[in-house]
Amino acid sequence: MTPLESPGLQRAAVGLPFLWLLVFAFLPLLLIVKISFSQMQLGVPPYTPLLGVNADGETAWQGGTANYAFIASDSLYAKAYLNSVRIAAITTLLALLIAFPMAYAIVRAPRRWQTSLLILVLLPFWTSFLIRVYAWVGLLRPNGLINSTLEALGVIDEPLKLLNTEFAVFLGMVFCYLPYMLLPLYARLEKLDVRLTEAALDLGASPTQAFWRITVPLSWPGIVAGCLLVFVPAVGEFVIPELLSGADVLMIGKVMWSEFFTNRDWPLSAAVATVLLLVLAVPVVVFQNRSSRSAA
Repeated sequence: MTPLESPGLQRAAVGLPFLWLLVFAFLPLLLIVKISFSQMQLGVPPYTPLLGVNADGETAWQGGTANYAFIASDSLYAKAYLNSVRIAAITTLLALLIAFPMAYAIVRAPRRWQTSLLILVLLPFWTSFLIRVYAWVGLLRPNGLINSTLEALGVIDEPLKLLNTEFAVFLGMVFCYLPYMLLPLYARLEKLDVRLTEAALDLGASPTQAFWRITVPLSWPGIVAGCLLVFVPAVGEFVIPELLSGADVLMIGKVMWSEFFTNRDWPLSAAVATVLLLVLAVPVVVFQNRSSRSAA
């Protein structure tokens, strides 16, 4: 038995990633849930403990669900959740419609060009996320490059309102999250056997029929992975809506920022984050289960 085949080493190789997730993902999540049942107070930390001493000198539970009740009673939060899900869903759909043809074209390109094309896709990732978003601010503002070019060409007489709109949010989010959709699609399409499509064409199927009946179903795992990688972070996105949207575009990331930093209400912000986690976790689990059954 070689050292790499040692059962202890194999258990350690499997256990270390789970330990990492426990310490840096699961435990912080439990801390957020714990804070969500507390109440705001002026002090350090800015929330009350869940266990305290009552008038009789006994340890008693001091937490409650008041934060969740407040979220349920205020329509602002429901509007923010629904708007975030809507914007994230449209962003995911737009990213899929753009990324799938791009990934398909890269796979069909000559082998010597594929690496260069992938580098072009990943090139924006070589700069800071914040800088990329600020670049769109410069492009979309009234005296920015887009409006200046259109005015110089005589297409428009006055600057278009591009910045501080929902259109700007979609543009920025699709641009920033497009590689997350494209890379899983490329990885899946690259593994497809071209002979399956050729066989369908030989049997009388049109190129369109072969695409929808062969290529798309076999690339479904890549579609699912890309949609999840885009949709989940897009729902809680804060930077892009903050810089590119106006006051009318309300997303839950901006609400959490306001509660946490402006109002200093950590328990309410933690409750908002917990509800967001539930809003995301339930549909994702259902979607994955149905996708696994369809693939089987």
